Amino acid sequence: MSVEKRGAVKVVREARGRVPGDGIEMAFGYWPGHGAAVVALHGLTASYLNFIGIAEKLEGRCPLFGLDLRGRGDSEKPAGPYGFVQHARDVATAMRAMGIGPSVVVGHSMGGFVAAALAAQEPALVSGLVLIDGGYLPAISGAAPNESVNAALAERVMQLTQTYPSRQAYRDYWRAKPHFPAADWGPWAEAFLDYEVGGESPVQPKAFQAGVMADLAEGFRREEMAERLRSIRVPAMLIRAESGFLPDQPPLFPDALAAQIRELMPQVEDHKIPGTTHYTIVLGQRGAAVVADLIVEMVGRLASSSSIHP
Repeated sequence: MSVEKRGAVKVVREARGRVPGDGIEMAFGYWPGHGAAVVALHGLTASYLNFIGIAEKLEGRCPLFGLDLRGRGDSEKPAGPYGFVQHARDVATAMRAMGIGPSVVVGHSMGGFVAAALAAQEPALVSGLVLIDGGYLPAISGAAPNESVNAALAERVMQLTQTYPSRQAYRDYWRAKPHFPAADWGPWAEAFLDYEVGGESPVQPKAFQAGVMADLAEGFRREEMAERLRSIRVPAMLIRAESGFLPDQPPLFPDALAAQIRELMPQVEDHKIPGTTHYTIVLGQRGAAVVADLIVEMVGRLASSSSIHP
């Protein structure tokens, strides 16, 4: 691991490698620290670098092990199968291959659904669960939230087939959009976006469109999601952004949805981070700092109760 200074922000260069999944090979990033590793699972079209800001804000207090899920990043992209159950099998296989035992598992967006599936399928591997704007269906009522979410997802899926002249052009594309307010744009967002595309010139998003579509289809099986949450017994946190994809949008996880999640998983703690969106809750300074502190808090509680031994 190496460290590079860019302005006021320190960029941590994680160790990178490959590890077996369930019949595939997966790419990972590992940021070292003290004690048991936290396992981090990214969203629908993202990569493990989704967690670069949180890893930086952990400041070595605990290691972070992030995986590129199948069909994403530098992991293999088979024709199938996909779905949350399959992703959870991949993660379990990778954890065992790395010798990672019971861990706090953190999932952002779709990664929250995968984390919940892992906790339900492999309870011996999950000592605590952190769901960041994920784990259950957003947009529970009203047409407007559903329309905004569906439009954003459709745009993102379509974008996977587009090319850009260079990584700089891809960064510029996103910087011109309101998803990352100026205060939250920096080396973390740039590193995440640089890794998200492959090739030299032109570049194209790495996420496999057919795999993304298969996972989206499973995301609408609401009752399956509910059953998974009902089966989870470990300590859990729900961490929510104040806004949706954009700063002026309603949250993807409003108070009413958080209440539904508490009904399914009564032990869950609910935290809402002001001034964050679905993106900046992990890649912005404020969001990454609060999420990192909450992860450390959970790890510490579990350690003191002898659930894990950092």
